[in-house]
Amino acid sequence: MNGGLLVAGTTSDAGKSVVTAGICRWLVRQGVKVAPFKAQNMSLNSFVTREGAEIGRAQAMQAQACRIEPTALMNPVLLKPGGEQSSQVVLLGKPVGELSARGYHGGRQQRLLGTVLDCLAELRGTYDAVICEGAGSPAEINLRRTDIVNMGIARGARLPVLIVGDIDRGGVFASFFGSVALLSREDQELIAGFLVNKFRGDVSLLEPGLDMLHGLTGRRTYGVLPFRHGLGIDEEDGLRVSLRGTVRESAVAAPVGEDVLRVAVCAIPLMSNFTDVDALAAEPGVVVRFVDRPEDLADADLVVVPGTRGTVRALEWLRKRGLAGALARRAAEGRPILGVCGGFQILGEHIEDEVESRRGAVDGLGVLPVRVRFAREKTLTRPVGEALGERVEGYEIHHGVAEVTGGEPFLDGCRVGQSWGTHWHGSLESDGFRRAFLREVAAAAGRRFVPAADTSFAALREEQLDRLGDLIEQHADTDALWRLIESGAPQGLPFIPPGAPA
Repeated sequence: MNGGLLVAGTTSDAGKSVVTAGICRWLVRQGVKVAPFKAQNMSLNSFVTREGAEIGRAQAMQAQACRIEPTALMNPVLLKPGGEQSSQVVLLGKPVGELSARGYHGGRQQRLLGTVLDCLAELRGTYDAVICEGAGSPAEINLRRTDIVNMGIARGARLPVLIVGDIDRGGVFASFFGSVALLSREDQELIAGFLVNKFRGDVSLLEPGLDMLHGLTGRRTYGVLPFRHGLGIDEEDGLRVSLRGTVRESAVAAPVGEDVLRVAVCAIPLMSNFTDVDALAAEPGVVVRFVDRPEDLADADLVVVPGTRGTVRALEWLRKRGLAGALARRAAEGRPILGVCGGFQILGEHIEDEVESRRGAVDGLGVLPVRVRFAREKTLTRPVGEALGERVEGYEIHHGVAEVTGGEPFLDGCRVGQSWGTHWHGSLESDGFRRAFLREVAAAAGRRFVPAADTSFAALREEQLDRLGDLIEQHADTDALWRLIESGAPQGLPFIPPGAPA
């Protein structure tokens, strides 16, 4: 078997990432050797593979759904926004420069089509099936000429396309029809059908609309997935983060001890790898909120300053919002603060940046005895160490090189009192270390909070991936989906006018 499928969407955040992961988990449970693929990803949530390549966290999560190790082949192009108009381009896991949106879409993107097709071909030569994820919508007619992630890759590799629509947003029938009708005849030949996502209510009430959609387009609907809370694992960006709201939509489990523990995450600009706090949110009795006002820190037992693709910009934002002063006062009072990667750099004394912001010498918050110099070479590693008497694993993605001049050692960073800083993402996923850290925080905060002794973040993630596989198995036509993956788009699909503009 050498099967393949492209999961496209009517919009961004329609559910492509989780549907792709669900199909991958369903297939691997059938004994199929399967891999994920996304030609081009735009995200500040990234991951480091074992060979030291940077890819989108969504593809790392999908690889876990396939029960395989992620590699650079699975996400050959990663764009990491550095502002409104430019992004760092990461090619095959390594940064190759900064480009404006116009510069990238003006020619560089199309030249990468051969590279991404080669990566996909290599995966298809190794695995029985490759489930590809698109980006945004395949009907972005202004970008079709240079597209390498939606119909560009589908045409190049002759992949059938399944379009996912988020019915919870409304307008799903118009979005399905319009997505097909704005494509060229050649592209439409690959659009096999639709998948409805996030449906609430009685499916029988939806069926007349699905029948009409089939009559209008000649294309069937392969399933109606019900709305489920708490499935947004390792997505591309911050759409699932509601400012001043909790992480995801899942309810906080009752605490083991007498108190809950309140965690406030500073929602800094260009926030990256906010998935670091997911492991905290998974702990019973831990409430995690994203905040942007100094008063939001007042009742927090722990404040997290997360990673960012704009350390100096985030520092200026913290000062403008009054959060910088609140953090400094908090540190002086011995109340817990954790800085991760860019957040660690912000808590330091001095930053020398001629790479990211090109602002030169900038004073940090002075909470930790650290001086940071930005190097052109990016650090991409998977370190293993020990902290608080527990084994810790993590991954590093940063240009900043930290010189620690004091305090107590803490992973690759330091600790002064109850202020902690490290470049290690993912450290809180190490269960023993997370529990030891939370015990320290609770003691410093005067909370009678007790970490659960049996919380396994890896097991919880596996449970979520199995839930995604269950959604596909129980609510999609898996026989028809299998034929699609194995044999390609049905022959003789009708053309829906007007098609793509000339």
